[in-house]
Amino acid sequence: MEILTTVNDSPAFITVMTSGCAQRRVSGISHSVGNGAHPNKWNQEDDGLRTGRRRSRIPEKPNHTLSLWSVIKNCLGKELSKIPMPVNFNEPLSMLQRLTEDLEYSELLDMAAACRSSLDQLCYVAAFSASSYSTTANRTTKPFNPLLGETYELDRLEECGYRSICEQVSHHPPAAAHHVWSQRGWSLWQEITIDSKFCGKCISVTPRGTIHLQFHSSGNHYTWSKVTSTVHNIILGKLWIDQSGDIEIINHVTKESCQLKFSPYSYFSRDVSRKVSGVVMDSENVACFILSGTWDDKIDCTKIIGSSQAIGGQKTLYKTESPWQLWRKYPLPENAENMYYFSSLALTLNELEEGVGPTDSRLRPDQRLMEAGLWSEASAEKQRLEEKQRERRKRREGGVEGEVHWPLWFERRTDPFTGENSFVYKGGYWEAKSSQDWSMCPEIF
Repeated sequence: MEILTTVNDSPAFITVMTSGCAQRRVSGISHSVGNGAHPNKWNQEDDGLRTGRRRSRIPEKPNHTLSLWSVIKNCLGKELSKIPMPVNFNEPLSMLQRLTEDLEYSELLDMAAACRSSLDQLCYVAAFSASSYSTTANRTTKPFNPLLGETYELDRLEECGYRSICEQVSHHPPAAAHHVWSQRGWSLWQEITIDSKFCGKCISVTPRGTIHLQFHSSGNHYTWSKVTSTVHNIILGKLWIDQSGDIEIINHVTKESCQLKFSPYSYFSRDVSRKVSGVVMDSENVACFILSGTWDDKIDCTKIIGSSQAIGGQKTLYKTESPWQLWRKYPLPENAENMYYFSSLALTLNELEEGVGPTDSRLRPDQRLMEAGLWSEASAEKQRLEEKQRERRKRREGGVEGEVHWPLWFERRTDPFTGENSFVYKGGYWEAKSSQDWSMCPEIF
């Protein structure tokens, strides 16, 4: 049986799938292509985040209503990070914690690190880049804007093999630096600045910055950027989120690449909503794999085994094997709709832990009050912290604390692959935690 499907919009790809249940091996891992098996899939029963060693619930969200339109109707075209918002529109996590949620499916990078083929590795990296959006499908609330100098650590060496540290390195424009090291063979780092604007009926949020990923054994160095998130129905109706734009993932060592397209929702389109499609190409720009799926559910991969020009020469006809599943979203926890639609990982991010730095997001009093359901108290505390931050800035500009804020754990470097100058981790945080010497940390709370 042959099946014709359009995989990408520009250029358009047509695939002809061979019949039967194909078997192939990638990096020594057997892929049961026809039965939808996920090769080397993370065993949820063995995952420490899902066995009760960390919390699986937070207090339910209070039923407080407030019109977003009443707050931002006079803010058309303005940068939303400069508009004071009541906590009613927040969720009890900071942007640093939200950034750390990119690691929800870190096992995809573990599998990528085990790949012998760099093209197979690139498929898993692409699936990881799409998986980071799955936590946003029902999340219409915004995280707290971090205070300058705020940090967030996530130590998951025991459960997941990695350690993550974030720091808010700039307040205007707001920018966060993030570094992750995994004992399972990879490191990831990024500096992200958020551009957000109110556009009338929607709010668009565009992260600016480059994500870097390097595998320790091969040295393969990948980069990509994020797409635009749009919150619709700001004035009337139920809020909903869409992702749109293109992602180019480049392996700077092998020159292989992946083009991913996040198709925006269209009322007139017959395509599935939240669609992601893409193609993985070798160093000669020859298509080797096709990726397809949705950013809120799953990503499948299909190997190309032949190609020809379709009638008219406007499309390329690809003959492919049957697809296998690279990634599938974990189900949300029970009662998630009353807990801000947090994933299993998100529910643990604000859990208090001993020994973290005094600037850690877990220790923000306004955020803790909001999580406890004390929203009036949280709003008052949020105003106090913001005013305290403004006073610190005035003292810096007046020369009392020096004119420039220097991050504690990150420093500016020029990347040899991209030529970009950005904040990267300079070390020292985990050593400070080990000795419990936090004397260098500012008092921001």
